[in-house]
Amino acid sequence: MEELLIAPLIIFTALVAPIWLILHYRSKKQVSQGLSDEEFQHLNELLQRADKMSDRIETLESILDHESPEWRSKHEQ
Repeated sequence: MEELLIAPLIIFTALVAPIWLILHYRSKKQVSQGLSDEEFQHLNELLQRADKMSDRIETLESILDHESPEWRSKHEQ
């Protein structure tokens, strides 16, 4: 029974564990470095788009409130 476990254990120790550790610490390093300039710029663009969408939603809601005051109660049910 022990002979059956020795080969997979050696393979895991020699191949899988080192690769696993290298990938783990590489990802930790990338997380600790923070955002790159390109990622930060992309994040700012997404923030600007979200602000524009929020403004548009508020405008549309005010138009709907003016034209059909009951629209909120109809869609909440």
